[in-house]
This record gives sequence, C-alpha cells and structure tokens, in this order.
Amino acid sequence: MGRGVWLKFFLAALAALAAAPAVAEVPLTVIAHRGASGERPEHTLAAYELAIDYGADFIEPDLVSTRDGVLVARHENEISGTTDVAAHPEFASRKATRTIDGHAVTGWFTEDFTLAELKTLRARERLPELRPANTKYDGQFEIPTFAEILALVKRKEAETDRRIGIEPELKHPSYFASQGFALDDMVLQQLAEAGYSKKDDPAIIQCFEVGTLAKLSTKTQLRLVQLLEAGTTPPDLPGVPTAAMVTPAGLKGIAAYADALGADVRLVLNPDGSPTPLVADAHAAGLEVQVWTLRRENAFLPEALRIGSDPGAHGNYAALVKLLEAAGVDAVFTDNPADAIAAR
Repeated sequence: MGRGVWLKFFLAALAALAAAPAVAEVPLTVIAHRGASGERPEHTLAAYELAIDYGADFIEPDLVSTRDGVLVARHENEISGTTDVAAHPEFASRKATRTIDGHAVTGWFTEDFTLAELKTLRARERLPELRPANTKYDGQFEIPTFAEILALVKRKEAETDRRIGIEPELKHPSYFASQGFALDDMVLQQLAEAGYSKKDDPAIIQCFEVGTLAKLSTKTQLRLVQLLEAGTTPPDLPGVPTAAMVTPAGLKGIAAYADALGADVRLVLNPDGSPTPLVADAHAAGLEVQVWTLRRENAFLPEALRIGSDPGAHGNYAALVKLLEAAGVDAVFTDNPADAIAAR
C-alpha cells in the first residue's frame, strides 16, 4: 500500500474514533515495560521507580539467572548491550558464544557471573542512537535483583497507599533449565515469599514459551500471559506459527493454561489502523489482551503517526493509544508510561 493511501486509511480510522460516542469502561492498564525505559536505562531501580511515580499500574522486569542462582533483571542473559561489561578487562575471558532459542549469540552471559560480579557492572542505555538523553545516566545504576525490585514495590506501596502490580517475564526458561536453573520455580518462590500467590494478587507471569506456561498453570493460581510475536513461532514449538495460535481454535487452546495474551501490536491493528479480529476472538475465548510495545519515538510508530523525519523524535504516540483502546485491548506495555496514562 502506498504511503498516501496508507495515511488516508489511518487518518480515517482516527476520525472514526474521534466521532464515536464515549463509553464508560475500565481504564486501560498501563504496564511500564522494563520501567520508564524511555527516560532511564531499562531494568534499573531508577527506571522502575520513575514509572511508579508516574502512576504505572504494573512494572515489568525480564528475569534471568546468575551463576549462583539469583534472579536479576535484564532484557536478555547476554548483557553487552545493556551494561559496561566489555570495558572490564577482568571479564574479557568470559566472552562466549551460546545457542539461545536456536540462534548463536556472542557476548557475556549472566549465567557465567555470580551476583557479586554482576554488581560490579553498571547499566547503560540500550538505544543510545534513539535516546541520547538517556546516555547521561550510563554508569550510574547497578543490575537489580528481583528481590530488590519486589522490595521497591513494597516501599512505594507504603509511600503511596496504592497497589502496584508486578509482571515479570521469564526469559529463555528452557535454555536456563538446560543450564540447571528452574526459572519457573525460582520466580514462584520469590513471589510467594513476597505475598503473591492468589489469582487476584497484583502479580502476573509472562513468557513466550508455551510449555513453561502450561507447567506453571499446574503450580500456581497467579495469572499467566502467553506472549506472541507476529510472523514467528513459540521458541519451544518451532512448528506452530503464531498465525495458528491467534485463530479461534488456537486461542481456545491458550485459554486452557493462560489468562491473557501479550500480543505484538501488529497482531491487533491492521496497517490502516483498523482492528484485526484478535481482541474480539480472544475475549470470546476468555482471554484478556495486553499489547506490546508502545514507544513514542518515530522509529517505533506507524508511518502515519510519525512527526518529522528524525527516527528519535517523538511522534503521535497518543493516537496509537487511542486506536488500541478503540480495538478493545485491556492493557499496553510501554516504555513511556506517563504518556500512556495521559493518553488513555
């Protein structure tokens, strides 16, 4: 579709949304993706605390394990892109190549470091070319443990007198199981120790792996989220395309072990901004729909919502939030929780 036609359809969708009558509904849940990671280096206590201060309903840490079996928050277990590990000559020999979910990855991996060693590293901005303002925080923050994140949530709850949800993602649990770490049991134990065990507790576990979630469903009452990416397959089911999982029959199968979908935005909105059938079909199957990942930079927005030609400039993020609300989604993962709260 040419840009002019694409823009016409997208703007028509926005116009229809603006003309629609207001309906009283449950407000869109805002999940701070790795914290307020549009404004601080991701997966740092500073990013999580800023997101909470903005009013995010949930914060979302990705969890991996250290060599001594401690859960820490990193986007991946390979940490060269989010820490200064490459600048530490004492760890030069730790550089390695591993096969993660079928892909060869080279770098430094959390499972090769004790927690004490990881604590000598400092976080840095993962997207410096798009978020240069965040680079001023490089070198300031440690890698936080899951226990430290849970303690932060409890402290902020006491300060604000409101419930603050936490939605950890288990990263590559099958790989970690092959290394001797049961991420599912590790996270359940820590959540239980922190007082999260029931379905209505503000703690939700998410994962791309089907088998891990199915196993978790037999171990916990906590809500579970099946993450789905357009055009791929689950890491542990390479023969099952996402397209098959988002059919009514596929969604019914997911509902047997999960409570929600964590859906790639491309699965929810067509290129012209209109909704796909996914949200309606998921709701019919008894599943909530959480959409990832909303970012305000032009580089991450649909072409029609970009403002100017600078990939790092801020586009019409609020319009995307409105389109997703109109599509009926229940929650959004976002690097910019303040913007999402203002737009919802």
